[in-house]
Amino acid sequence: MSFVEYSDCIQDGDVAIVYLSHNSVMPVKVQQGAQTQTRYGVIRHSTDLIGQPYGSKVTCSKGGWVYVLHPTPELWTVALPHRTQILYTTDIATITMMLELKPGSIVCESGTGSGSLSHAILRTIAPTGHLHTVEFHQQRAEKVQEEFAEHRVDHLVTVRNQDVCKDGFGVTGVADAIFLDIPSPWEAVGHAKAAMKRQAGGRLCSFSPCIEQVQRTCQALVDQGFEEINTLEVLLRIHDVRTVSLPLPDFGPDCRSDGVEETSPNYAAVSLKTTTPPREIPGHTGYLTFATKPRT
Repeated sequence: MSFVEYSDCIQDGDVAIVYLSHNSVMPVKVQQGAQTQTRYGVIRHSTDLIGQPYGSKVTCSKGGWVYVLHPTPELWTVALPHRTQILYTTDIATITMMLELKPGSIVCESGTGSGSLSHAILRTIAPTGHLHTVEFHQQRAEKVQEEFAEHRVDHLVTVRNQDVCKDGFGVTGVADAIFLDIPSPWEAVGHAKAAMKRQAGGRLCSFSPCIEQVQRTCQALVDQGFEEINTLEVLLRIHDVRTVSLPLPDFGPDCRSDGVEETSPNYAAVSLKTTTPPREIPGHTGYLTFATKPRT
């Protein structure tokens, strides 16, 4: 099992995602002889998981059942243990597209946090790319490094425990893209520019919840010679698909070309599928500021 290479069957030592319901998933470290408690009963790893194909429907001890899924960055985002506030798939998809990430890209990230975005980046840049991620908090840096090893992507990532605003990313002139998710990103813009490729240029993204942070970051980007600076906010609207019944108006009998009247079918109403927008939508998460370091 790896987050960037898919396996057919569950093996001892894998991290699997147990799907309980649409709004409830949980990660499980598969171990010989271990058990996992769920609201549907016990899952016995040796008999219920190991050797079974991913996607299997597993019956628990109380008679209820769950699905056991192969881990993906999207599933990990909704199942991971939160050590910090995290980015969700809506923002992650936009970041991946706007930074123009692809297999082989070299990316610098700060801060790592709970690793939600990191896993998505690693899946995108594999198998030949590399992620240099910086986390200020020592315990979080150690924990995310353990998770990368457990998820078998540690060969694609270097974790550094340092202050990016003072010490930079630990690399110079190698990055195709930079991502900043820190309280004062404007203080790291100079280090970000130094980490990017000198001649090829690259893309930068900064995530900030407050517009005052965006203003200072944009000014720092201008001062450092970045171009194509723009800020956007992504709001997700999930439409509800449902069946509605609409009354049909009575326009009277139809008249054919030969003058003979036809009686219209007596349909009082018709049922059809439609979508309705949500009455409420999730509120503001943060602003995404993008910029380009021009080629020299």
